Amino acid sequence: MAFEELKDSIKDTEASARSYLESGSDYYKLKVFKFLMQGITSFSKILLVGAVGFLALFLLSLAASYGIGQILDNTFYGFLFVGLFYLLIAILIYVLRNKLNKPLLRKFSEFYFDEL
Repeated sequence: MAFEELKDSIKDTEASARSYLESGSDYYKLKVFKFLMQGITSFSKILLVGAVGFLALFLLSLAASYGIGQILDNTFYGFLFVGLFYLLIAILIYVLRNKLNKPLLRKFSEFYFDEL
């Protein structure tokens, strides 16, 4: 009789442990899905806003080039000045690239570790 009760108790414990493991597995699957979907939606939004922003910047650059070219009576110089301006910005970003690491790491670590 004691063995039967012990056997039933072990079976109940085993069933509870299996249920707990399955629940934990489902929980982590949902957690990973949530994290991945947040990443995908954020990436999609950034890509969409970036594409529209790039298009706007391109058209504004064309307008500025033509405007500067009309002021200088030479369209070539207008495009040259705008191109040099973007080259200067690229060089500045390249020089300051290491200073961007710390804020980016801080922001992404907050996003990642706060979600888990």
